[in-house]
Amino acid sequence: MQLPSALRGLRGRVLVAGAVLALLVVVGPFVYINAIQDDPPEKLKLGDTTSTTAHGSPTSSDGKATSTTAHAGDSVAVLPGSLDGMWEVAQGSQVGYRAKEVLFGQDTEAVGRTSGVTGTFTFASTTLQAADFTVDMTTVRSDESRRDGQFHGRIMDTKTYPTATFRLTAPTTVEALPAKGVTIDLSVSGTFTIRGVTRNVKVPLKVRNNGGTIEINGLFPVTFSDYGISDPSFGPATVQDHGEIEFLFTFERT
Repeated sequence: MQLPSALRGLRGRVLVAGAVLALLVVVGPFVYINAIQDDPPEKLKLGDTTSTTAHGSPTSSDGKATSTTAHAGDSVAVLPGSLDGMWEVAQGSQVGYRAKEVLFGQDTEAVGRTSGVTGTFTFASTTLQAADFTVDMTTVRSDESRRDGQFHGRIMDTKTYPTATFRLTAPTTVEALPAKGVTIDLSVSGTFTIRGVTRNVKVPLKVRNNGGTIEINGLFPVTFSDYGISDPSFGPATVQDHGEIEFLFTFERT
Protein backbone atom coordinates (compact mmCIF):
# COMPACT_ATOMS: atom_id res chain seq x y z
CA MET A 1 0.00 0.00 0.00
CA GLN A 2 1.39 3.34 -1.00
CA LEU A 3 1.69 6.10 1.56
CA PRO A 4 -0.22 9.30 0.92
CA SER A 5 1.88 11.85 -0.89
CA ALA A 6 1.94 14.11 2.19
CA LEU A 7 3.44 11.33 4.33
CA ARG A 8 5.94 10.45 1.63
CA GLY A 9 7.01 14.08 1.55
CA LEU A 10 7.34 14.17 5.33
CA ARG A 11 9.41 11.00 5.36
CA GLY A 12 11.67 12.48 2.71
CA ARG A 13 12.17 15.65 4.71
CA VAL A 14 12.96 13.61 7.85
CA LEU A 15 15.53 11.56 5.95
CA VAL A 16 17.15 14.72 4.55
CA ALA A 17 17.18 16.34 7.97
CA GLY A 18 18.77 13.21 9.46
CA ALA A 19 21.44 13.19 6.77
CA VAL A 20 22.21 16.88 7.35
CA LEU A 21 22.42 16.32 11.11
CA ALA A 22 24.79 13.38 10.64
CA LEU A 23 26.94 15.51 8.34
CA LEU A 24 27.08 18.31 10.88
CA VAL A 25 28.12 15.87 13.62
CA VAL A 26 30.97 14.59 11.47
CA VAL A 27 32.05 17.78 9.72
CA GLY A 28 31.14 20.36 12.36
CA PRO A 29 34.00 19.61 14.78
CA PHE A 30 36.50 19.57 11.90
CA VAL A 31 35.32 22.96 10.66
CA TYR A 32 35.27 24.41 14.18
CA ILE A 33 38.75 23.19 15.14
CA ASN A 34 40.44 23.87 11.81
CA ALA A 35 38.62 26.96 10.53
CA ILE A 36 36.91 28.72 13.44
CA GLN A 37 38.78 27.97 16.66
CA ASP A 38 42.02 29.88 17.14
CA ASP A 39 45.24 27.87 17.02
CA PRO A 40 46.71 27.11 20.46
CA PRO A 41 49.44 29.51 21.58
CA GLU A 42 52.97 28.57 20.59
CA LYS A 43 55.24 27.15 23.25
CA LEU A 44 56.82 29.73 25.50
CA LYS A 45 60.34 30.60 24.38
CA LEU A 46 62.98 33.26 24.72
CA GLY A 47 62.29 36.22 22.47
CA ASP A 48 64.74 37.82 20.07
CA THR A 49 67.41 40.06 21.47
CA THR A 50 69.44 42.86 19.90
CA SER A 51 72.18 42.66 22.52
CA THR A 52 75.89 42.35 21.71
CA THR A 53 77.09 38.85 22.56
CA ALA A 54 80.34 37.40 23.81
CA HIS A 55 81.20 36.23 20.30
CA GLY A 56 80.48 39.53 18.58
CA SER A 57 77.24 40.66 17.00
CA PRO A 58 75.87 38.05 14.59
CA THR A 59 73.09 39.45 12.44
CA SER A 60 69.91 37.98 11.04
CA SER A 61 68.59 38.53 7.52
CA ASP A 62 66.97 41.79 8.59
CA GLY A 63 70.25 43.13 9.92
CA LYS A 64 69.32 42.92 13.60
CA ALA A 65 71.69 41.41 16.12
CA THR A 66 70.66 38.02 17.46
CA SER A 67 71.48 36.12 20.61
CA THR A 68 74.16 33.44 20.84
CA THR A 69 73.58 30.08 22.50
CA ALA A 70 76.32 28.37 24.48
CA HIS A 71 76.32 25.21 26.56
CA ALA A 72 77.14 25.02 30.24
CA GLY A 73 80.68 23.80 29.56
CA ASP A 74 81.50 26.35 26.88
CA SER A 75 83.89 29.20 27.53
CA VAL A 76 81.82 32.37 27.50
CA ALA A 77 82.77 35.87 28.54
CA VAL A 78 81.67 37.07 31.95
CA LEU A 79 80.10 40.45 32.54
CA PRO A 80 82.00 42.92 34.69
CA GLY A 81 80.90 42.24 38.25
CA SER A 82 78.85 39.09 38.82
CA LEU A 83 75.36 37.65 39.13
CA ASP A 84 75.95 36.97 42.82
CA GLY A 85 72.96 37.42 45.07
CA MET A 86 69.24 36.83 44.99
CA TRP A 87 67.02 37.40 41.96
CA GLU A 88 63.23 37.48 42.02
CA VAL A 89 60.51 36.78 39.48
CA ALA A 90 59.49 39.99 37.72
CA GLN A 91 56.24 41.08 36.07
CA GLY A 92 55.49 39.50 32.72
CA SER A 93 56.63 36.03 33.75
CA GLN A 94 54.36 33.14 32.74
CA VAL A 95 53.87 29.47 33.56
CA GLY A 96 51.30 27.03 32.26
CA TYR A 97 50.37 23.60 30.94
CA ARG A 98 49.95 21.96 27.54
CA ALA A 99 47.99 18.75 26.91
CA LYS A 100 46.91 17.00 23.72
CA GLU A 101 43.14 16.60 23.26
CA VAL A 102 40.94 14.74 20.80
CA LEU A 103 37.63 16.54 20.32
CA PHE A 104 35.04 14.63 18.26
CA GLY A 105 37.90 12.78 16.57
CA GLN A 106 39.88 15.96 15.81
CA ASP A 107 43.32 16.57 17.31
CA THR A 108 43.80 19.80 19.22
CA GLU A 109 45.84 21.07 22.17
CA ALA A 110 44.73 22.51 25.48
CA VAL A 111 46.88 25.36 26.80
CA GLY A 112 46.41 27.16 30.10
CA ARG A 113 48.63 29.88 31.55
CA THR A 114 49.01 32.32 34.39
CA SER A 115 51.27 35.19 35.38
CA GLY A 116 50.54 34.39 39.03
CA VAL A 117 54.02 33.14 39.88
CA THR A 118 56.46 34.25 42.57
CA GLY A 119 59.89 33.08 43.59
CA THR A 120 63.62 33.64 43.73
CA PHE A 121 66.93 32.05 42.83
CA THR A 122 70.35 32.67 44.38
CA PHE A 123 73.68 32.70 42.56
CA ALA A 124 77.11 32.61 44.18
CA SER A 125 80.10 32.86 41.86
CA THR A 126 79.18 30.39 39.08
CA THR A 127 76.82 28.22 41.14
CA LEU A 128 73.04 28.29 41.23
CA GLN A 129 72.62 27.58 44.93
CA ALA A 130 68.89 27.84 45.55
CA ALA A 131 65.63 28.33 43.69
CA ASP A 132 62.03 28.31 44.91
CA PHE A 133 58.92 29.12 42.89
CA THR A 134 55.21 29.14 43.70
CA VAL A 135 52.38 29.23 41.17
CA ASP A 136 48.89 30.43 42.04
CA MET A 137 46.89 27.62 40.45
CA THR A 138 43.60 29.44 40.99
CA THR A 139 44.60 31.97 38.32
CA VAL A 140 45.37 29.49 35.50
CA ARG A 141 43.14 30.12 32.49
CA SER A 142 42.75 28.66 28.99
CA ASP A 143 40.65 29.81 26.04
CA GLU A 144 37.72 27.60 27.07
CA SER A 145 35.65 28.31 30.20
CA ARG A 146 34.28 24.76 30.37
CA ARG A 147 37.81 23.36 30.36
CA ASP A 148 38.76 25.81 33.10
CA GLY A 149 35.79 24.68 35.18
CA GLN A 150 36.98 21.06 34.95
CA PHE A 151 40.58 22.12 35.64
CA HIS A 152 39.79 24.06 38.80
CA GLY A 153 37.24 21.50 39.96
CA ARG A 154 37.68 17.74 39.77
CA ILE A 155 41.04 17.75 37.95
CA MET A 156 43.21 20.07 40.05
CA ASP A 157 40.82 20.92 42.89
CA THR A 158 42.41 24.35 43.26
CA LYS A 159 40.26 25.19 46.28
CA THR A 160 42.03 22.45 48.22
CA TYR A 161 45.39 22.76 46.43
CA PRO A 162 45.72 26.42 45.42
CA THR A 163 49.46 26.37 44.68
CA ALA A 164 52.09 24.37 42.84
CA THR A 165 55.77 24.68 43.73
CA PHE A 166 59.26 23.91 42.46
CA ARG A 167 62.32 23.76 44.69
CA LEU A 168 65.93 23.20 43.61
CA THR A 169 67.42 20.18 45.42
CA ALA A 170 71.00 20.20 44.10
CA PRO A 171 73.29 23.15 43.35
CA THR A 172 74.16 23.58 39.68
CA THR A 173 77.51 24.97 38.58
CA VAL A 174 78.52 26.45 35.22
CA GLU A 175 82.10 27.05 34.13
CA ALA A 176 81.40 30.68 33.26
CA LEU A 177 78.43 32.99 33.38
CA PRO A 178 76.94 34.18 30.11
CA ALA A 179 77.75 37.65 28.83
CA LYS A 180 74.96 40.01 27.90
CA GLY A 181 72.78 38.51 25.17
CA VAL A 182 74.25 35.02 25.46
CA THR A 183 71.98 32.03 26.16
CA ILE A 184 73.28 28.94 27.94
CA ASP A 185 71.66 25.52 28.36
CA LEU A 186 71.39 24.06 31.87
CA SER A 187 69.71 21.10 33.51
CA VAL A 188 68.55 21.41 37.11
CA SER A 189 67.19 18.89 39.62
CA GLY A 190 64.40 19.68 42.01
CA THR A 191 61.05 18.72 43.47
CA PHE A 192 57.78 19.63 41.80
CA THR A 193 54.62 19.65 43.90
CA ILE A 194 51.13 19.85 42.43
CA ARG A 195 47.76 18.78 43.84
CA GLY A 196 49.53 17.93 47.08
CA VAL A 197 51.90 15.35 45.55
CA THR A 198 55.67 15.88 45.28
CA ARG A 199 57.95 14.22 42.73
CA ASN A 200 61.61 14.61 41.75
CA VAL A 201 62.10 16.20 38.34
CA LYS A 202 64.91 17.22 36.02
CA VAL A 203 64.23 20.39 34.09
CA PRO A 204 66.22 21.54 31.03
CA LEU A 205 66.61 25.32 30.94
CA LYS A 206 67.66 28.04 28.60
CA VAL A 207 69.15 30.95 30.55
CA ARG A 208 69.88 34.34 29.00
CA ASN A 209 71.59 37.30 30.58
CA ASN A 210 69.94 40.51 29.34
CA GLY A 211 72.14 42.78 31.40
CA GLY A 212 69.79 44.15 34.04
CA THR A 213 67.53 41.11 33.91
CA ILE A 214 67.83 37.35 33.43
CA GLU A 215 65.37 35.24 31.43
CA ILE A 216 64.84 31.53 32.03
CA ASN A 217 62.77 29.32 29.76
CA GLY A 218 61.94 25.66 30.31
CA LEU A 219 59.52 22.82 29.72
CA PHE A 220 59.20 19.39 31.32
CA PRO A 221 56.76 16.45 31.00
CA VAL A 222 54.19 15.45 33.61
CA THR A 223 52.33 12.13 33.79
CA PHE A 224 49.03 12.92 35.48
CA SER A 225 48.71 9.69 37.47
CA ASP A 226 52.11 10.34 39.11
CA TYR A 227 50.49 13.28 40.89
CA GLY A 228 47.17 11.68 41.71
CA ILE A 229 45.44 13.58 38.91
CA SER A 230 42.43 11.70 37.59
CA ASP A 231 41.74 11.31 33.87
CA PRO A 232 41.21 14.93 32.70
CA SER A 233 38.98 13.84 29.81
CA PHE A 234 35.49 15.33 29.92
CA GLY A 235 32.44 15.39 27.67
CA PRO A 236 33.48 15.06 24.02
CA ALA A 237 37.16 15.81 24.83
CA THR A 238 39.59 12.91 25.34
CA VAL A 239 42.86 14.03 26.92
CA GLN A 240 46.15 12.13 26.87
CA ASP A 241 47.47 10.78 30.19
CA HIS A 242 50.35 13.24 30.21
CA GLY A 243 51.11 16.86 29.48
CA GLU A 244 53.84 19.47 29.78
CA ILE A 245 54.62 22.29 32.18
CA GLU A 246 56.17 25.30 30.44
CA PHE A 247 57.45 28.58 31.78
CA LEU A 248 59.17 31.79 30.78
CA PHE A 249 60.47 33.81 33.73
CA THR A 250 62.13 37.20 33.88
CA PHE A 251 64.22 37.95 36.97
CA GLU A 252 65.40 41.17 38.57
CA ARG A 253 67.83 41.64 41.45
CA THR A 254 66.21 41.90 44.87
